[in-house]
Amino acid sequence: MKNLILIAVVLLLASCQSNSSSAKVEGFLNWRGPNQNGTSLETGLPDTWDVQNGTAWKHEIKGRGAPVIAGNRVFSLGYVGDKQELREVLSCIDLQTGKILWQNYYSDFMSDIIYDRYSIGSPTIDPETGLLYVMTTPGLLICLNQDGKELWKISLMEKFGKMTFPNGRTGAPVIFGDTVVIHGISANWGKQGPPRSRFYAYRKDDGTPVWNSTPGVGPKDSSFSTPVISDFKGRKVMYATTGCGNLVCFDASTGTPYWRYQMCIGGANCSVLVYKDTIIAVHGKENLDTSTTGRMIAIKMPKELKPGQVLDKSSELWRSKIDAFSSSPVLVEDKVYMVDETGNLHCLNADSGKTLWTKKLGSAQIHASPLYAEGKLYIPLLIDSTDEKSNSGLFYIIKPTETGAEILSKVRIHGKCLGSPAIYNGKVLVHTTSTLYCFGNESGKTSNFLAPELATDNKAPAGAKVVTRQILPNEVLLKPGEAATFKCRELDAQGRVIRVGDLPAGKWAGYIPPTAKVKASMNGKFNDNGVLTADPKVQSSAGAYRFSANDGIKSVIRGRVLPSNYEEDFESFTPTVPRPAENTKYAWPPLAWIGARFKWEIREIDGNKCLIKVQDRLILQRAISFIGDPDMEDYTIQADVMTGGNRRVMSDVGLINQRYIIALKGTHRSLSISSNLDRLEVNKRFPVKANTWYTLKTKVKKHGDGSGTIFVKCWKKDTDEPAEWTLEHKTEHVHDKGAPGLFGFSPGGLKPVFVDNIKVSANEGK
Repeated sequence: MKNLILIAVVLLLASCQSNSSSAKVEGFLNWRGPNQNGTSLETGLPDTWDVQNGTAWKHEIKGRGAPVIAGNRVFSLGYVGDKQELREVLSCIDLQTGKILWQNYYSDFMSDIIYDRYSIGSPTIDPETGLLYVMTTPGLLICLNQDGKELWKISLMEKFGKMTFPNGRTGAPVIFGDTVVIHGISANWGKQGPPRSRFYAYRKDDGTPVWNSTPGVGPKDSSFSTPVISDFKGRKVMYATTGCGNLVCFDASTGTPYWRYQMCIGGANCSVLVYKDTIIAVHGKENLDTSTTGRMIAIKMPKELKPGQVLDKSSELWRSKIDAFSSSPVLVEDKVYMVDETGNLHCLNADSGKTLWTKKLGSAQIHASPLYAEGKLYIPLLIDSTDEKSNSGLFYIIKPTETGAEILSKVRIHGKCLGSPAIYNGKVLVHTTSTLYCFGNESGKTSNFLAPELATDNKAPAGAKVVTRQILPNEVLLKPGEAATFKCRELDAQGRVIRVGDLPAGKWAGYIPPTAKVKASMNGKFNDNGVLTADPKVQSSAGAYRFSANDGIKSVIRGRVLPSNYEEDFESFTPTVPRPAENTKYAWPPLAWIGARFKWEIREIDGNKCLIKVQDRLILQRAISFIGDPDMEDYTIQADVMTGGNRRVMSDVGLINQRYIIALKGTHRSLSISSNLDRLEVNKRFPVKANTWYTLKTKVKKHGDGSGTIFVKCWKKDTDEPAEWTLEHKTEHVHDKGAPGLFGFSPGGLKPVFVDNIKVSANEGK
């Protein structure tokens, strides 16, 4: 307890010495707690829980993540409904009474999610403003006020190529100074086209993109590791694990990757612990040097922050056989508490990695992480091992000692436990796959301490010298003739913000990075006032510009131009890149498309140039690519499409209209409308023949009551278009907007997919 008191004093002093003396918003503001390590300094918390008589309130809202608390308000991301009616729901609930104050609903779209794996993440509350940030499963990053009003929203999938996976994991946004940072696997455009674990920072007030970071290599799986902020010799950095199995360190202000350490083969998901000069991380994937899976390690931080370092095994201080899929460890003084995949609670010495004791709690654990407060561990366990077929989980309250674990309370609750607890003002909250529970004392002693890294506003002291200048936004998407204006964010040598405001005197010029595979430019011009206007006649373009300030500091932005009315027949492309294995050449797809690079190539087939799905990357056997603005609506898209294969196995090919995939499914001999295959899939028999060109056409009509109808036509190319729609489907909750795009699925990467003569046009009457 002496050490806990010392921690409180240190945090208080650090908070008083920072530019922001204390958080303006009190509560349990993020899923890892105020210290980023699964601990809280609150007191007056319950020792036991009687589910039948001691539950303050509960709601039958399904969830797999962690709620957060600001003042007397609980915010939780869950899901309601079933099949086509399933939607994620962001709920605001009164902490004391359990009254639902408001709920916002969000439909899935074009994700790979299966088995209702929704809301595996957590909202985050800004301690300065009280604003709420949440990332939905298909990738909407949303900023809301505490009354539920959306202030800004970004479709990360359509605008930045964020990918989804069947497991549905999203994690939690992180607030740092004036930015909000998210993590995910993305396949964007240009240099960011290859799939990678990436971190994106946006201005927290308006969603303006600030920086992005690619600290790892090619991923093997998804990762939703939430970054941890720390201080390294006066500079703020972030630590996380990635989809490529690396433990990474990158700059919290600029995204500059500093170092990485390869832990495993596959995606690592657990958040890390910062302990003294080491980083403690755990994973549940295949190890590099043995045939076993799973390991906990401690890595000694390098002495200097040098971009691009790759650490070797000599940096490893200790290792343990403990493994975890995505449950994160807890740090209390010099002890690490961890629940492994098979339901064992471990206590380790953080200096040596020695296991001090182990306690068997159950048979399985996946996402839920323990929470420590007032000398107690609050631990949700996935299932009740005495009845594994039932939809029941376990919740423990445990008092850890030097030699073991004393169980204070063990209860069975309805629903599987995948979410971590949250605590505030005497209350404990936990979400299961059926219910959001709240229990505890009438009130507790609240603690508003925040780790210094979270309490700081990251502002530079007066007189600091500008070393880095970030252009805001650092990436733009324009329509032909549309204009963009820019601000800047100036940083000192430690990455602290000096000012955000107008650009200084300087010049803009087109810039082609020396590593660019496509030597292209964005078709636009800057005027004397620094306003960028896209060429009003251009069809599609992308590229970069460099701003050279008179003080010698250079900054680069990226930009794209995509029209609402768009046509592409690929005849202007020249295939020059050799593909020796197939004795052919190809051209890269249009640079401005999202998620197209390494998924599609332009080749000449029978004297005609067309788009063909790449087949040599199994992780990309399913391709979703966007060729327009996410805010587009009420348009028609059509293209000539062809499935490759034979009578037994064929590929699928299709178009995307307002977040609906309209596909010609070869093997199934059908025409399909889907948004998520587990949520909405409508099929109609259609006599598809392999290696035969068809024309596919679709539009979406919104009705005034929130419903809408998707219309589809399909006919053999070079024959008359049928007067009637081939397939129509009405849905009660229509997607009101979304980018046009292309869809291809090559089963096992074996059968090709072909697309040609794309046309996107506004519907009549708009």
